[in-house]
Amino acid sequence: MTGKRTYGQACPIAHALDMIGERWALLVVRELRLGPRRYADLQAALPGIGPSVLAQRLRDLEAVGVLRRRTLPPPAASRTYELTEWGAELEPVFAALRTWGMRSPVVPLSGEISADTVLLGLRAFFVPQPDAPWTATYRIALERDVYRVEVRDGELVAVARGEVSGPADVRLDSDHLTLQSVLSHERPLAAAIEDGGLTVTGDLEAVRRLIGAVPPR
Repeated sequence: MTGKRTYGQACPIAHALDMIGERWALLVVRELRLGPRRYADLQAALPGIGPSVLAQRLRDLEAVGVLRRRTLPPPAASRTYELTEWGAELEPVFAALRTWGMRSPVVPLSGEISADTVLLGLRAFFVPQPDAPWTATYRIALERDVYRVEVRDGELVAVARGEVSGPADVRLDSDHLTLQSVLSHERPLAAAIEDGGLTVTGDLEAVRRLIGAVPPR
């Protein structure tokens, strides 16, 4: 922490804020919760952050052990950033902030969202369906990102960035705003398919069940 501003208090909360309390730091962490990302991907997901600020936040978070850099093997050979095991332990913090933020009595939700935010919302609000279970693997492509979603016996068991290993029961192609509008029940699935905003290849009923497992909010 040398050379960095600090609260200078022997308090775990102040110490945590020394590490993750700078502007944009938690949003950088948010964008790594579903898997590794390249610098360019983080820039695209956080259009309001300048390149120098993003680079500094990545350095800061790496220095305190929240994330690490990794170079992919050839032919990709690109550098990615991923959460460490300790960094991933911030998950309950995000859950608490989400619940607290949605209950704001003054400030409405507004502004842009990223593709990861849409999939993280699916993970957060999915309601298990033990009385009407189904099993399906979904490959969801949203602009430049691909995600793997797995439901087993009515339980959501995986939401992660990356390709599906093996055949998918459903291949869904859309943009993240269209998918968000469908998952939030603001737009019917049939309408999104009809106007070409969302394409489904495979088990359409499995898509209906996935959407039905996310209640309106």
